[in-house]
Amino acid sequence: MTVRKNQANLTADEKRRLVAALIELKRTGRYDGFVTTHNAFILGDTDNGERVGHRSPSFLPWHRRFLLEFERALQSVDASVALPYWDWSADRTTRAALWGPDFLGGTGRSVDGRVTDGPFAASTGNWPISVRVDTRTYLRRSLGGSGRQLPTPAEVESVLAMSTYDMAPWNSASDGFRNHLEGWRGVNLHNRVHVWVGGQMGTGVSPNDPVFWLHHAYVDKLWAEWQHRHPNSGYLPLAGTPDVVDRGETMKPWNDSTPADLLDHTRHYTFDTA
Repeated sequence: MTVRKNQANLTADEKRRLVAALIELKRTGRYDGFVTTHNAFILGDTDNGERVGHRSPSFLPWHRRFLLEFERALQSVDASVALPYWDWSADRTTRAALWGPDFLGGTGRSVDGRVTDGPFAASTGNWPISVRVDTRTYLRRSLGGSGRQLPTPAEVESVLAMSTYDMAPWNSASDGFRNHLEGWRGVNLHNRVHVWVGGQMGTGVSPNDPVFWLHHAYVDKLWAEWQHRHPNSGYLPLAGTPDVVDRGETMKPWNDSTPADLLDHTRHYTFDTA
């Protein structure tokens, strides 16, 4: 059984193996396929039309499946690798371990955002940005450059306390747990982290930054915690809802699994806090 660990507790060997698997997926072109998929859904998901990966109830099961596919790709390179999670409510500064040169590298330089240290810096040749929104071919970050702060434990707790998963109009204007976690309403959790990292993380091609996976692994963990706290408050909507994925409907682009199929993460992995 795969165990997803807090990145702050990874050993040097675990970091090395994860980085090596990421670079191998990049070298073979498989990594960029995930970037392309994510960008297509960011661009296609709208408040007033069909929406699957974002601005919708299926934001959480869609990304759970997306992470599972990516984790399996990593494990096809190195079976020992699991996706770690970044608890951004605890590791809230640019000095956190994940930004070290032995792991993800740090922020970008002020002139152009280019990351200059770590295994994903342009100078290594390991990480050319091929699926992009502009002509820049290097990984960019501006950690904290937006002027925002990362979410606090109290803000996370306020969202976990919400007892309803989602509600009409089932988009970025909705109330409920899903939309407050996604970050279009209230304290803004998930979206704020993308903006705090900056660079490609602030765009539809956000998986270009490997921290995307650690961020979403934590979002997924928060969903699992919410499920544990609210066992009688399941996925909504149930059926007959235009433009969004009901509990028993299959999700694009896979078309072979539903939100209901993805409610129990323990079929696939556990967390180190289980």
